[in-house]
Amino acid sequence: MNQGFLLAVLSGLLGLYWSSPSDSNNAVREPRHPDLESAAKNESKKLDLGRNVSLEVVKIPAGKFWMGSTPEEKAWATGIEGGATPGTERESYEGEKPRLMSVKNDYWIGRTEVSVGQFKRFVEETGYVSDAEKPGGKTQVFDHNWKITAKAPPHPWISVSGKSWRDPNFGIPMKDEYPVVCVSWNDGKAFCEWLTKKEKAAGRLPKGMVYRLPTEAEWEYACRANQKSNYFWWGDDLADGEGRLNISAIDFLPGRNKTWPLAKAPWSDGFAFVSPVDHFGEKGRNAFGIADMCGGVWEIVLDHFDPKGGHEELYLTDGHYKPVCKGGNYFDVPGNARCAVRLGLHGIAYSDSRDGFRIVLGRDEL
Repeated sequence: MNQGFLLAVLSGLLGLYWSSPSDSNNAVREPRHPDLESAAKNESKKLDLGRNVSLEVVKIPAGKFWMGSTPEEKAWATGIEGGATPGTERESYEGEKPRLMSVKNDYWIGRTEVSVGQFKRFVEETGYVSDAEKPGGKTQVFDHNWKITAKAPPHPWISVSGKSWRDPNFGIPMKDEYPVVCVSWNDGKAFCEWLTKKEKAAGRLPKGMVYRLPTEAEWEYACRANQKSNYFWWGDDLADGEGRLNISAIDFLPGRNKTWPLAKAPWSDGFAFVSPVDHFGEKGRNAFGIADMCGGVWEIVLDHFDPKGGHEELYLTDGHYKPVCKGGNYFDVPGNARCAVRLGLHGIAYSDSRDGFRIVLGRDEL
């Protein structure tokens, strides 16, 4: 990474921001934190984006949480029910075991991922052109010519030009209430910079705070909602996830009598691709009142990807920047849609029809 880009990262981004104790059986102990029932009533506020479009953020109190997963969780994820591919290094990205981490400052996080309608307002007001729409730009989308065969791997994604957040190639009409996809780390950062400028001009931006992507620690803390080290924000039982999230399930693909291949949730969530943000209502919100934190779309965060595990502080690099994405997506098997799941994107301009983002209002500490 050249010096100019690093300075841009440092000036344009914000960062908030000990080893995990365990007993002789390696069982993770739950840290002390606020009462979960009161947490569900967290303060929230709506931001007016203009033209009858708003965006809601929820206040998250500072606290501690367990980042990562246990060996038992990794084994479940790659087992029959979890369905993730065994024998790869993917689960090792979560770290050897959960680590107790601290989020030192209160912050606000989007109730949902940024929607198509909200991103559209940003583009209308600024004329912004996303990375996928720029000359030579490409994005990863569903291949409607994809066929499941005995020899071909069941991964129906192709990189194409001419597709973007406006048309992610789902084969269904895009609605304003869907989460925006085919957006990059750059695109998410630009949206946040616009919102910061807009709220500051209106005199509504708290002093010392800006809108930005969440750090990885902020994201996982908000996802777990002060829970102990569970697989999902509601607990460890996949069956309890019915009616809470959008992942690979018993839903036919457009124009086909087939579902996504490989392991899947044993119910229908109603959507083969994206579901509207907050579609599952109260049941789809965790104890902080945040919706769609597991499944739906991968959520891009500020941090550079460290394959050894996530960090308490914002993690940067002076080399090739690969943003972390969290939470899994509509195509994922259950084992790949847990709180601890993390991957690194190819770069800051990479976009995919499985990727979106959620915003944070946080302190400027860089």
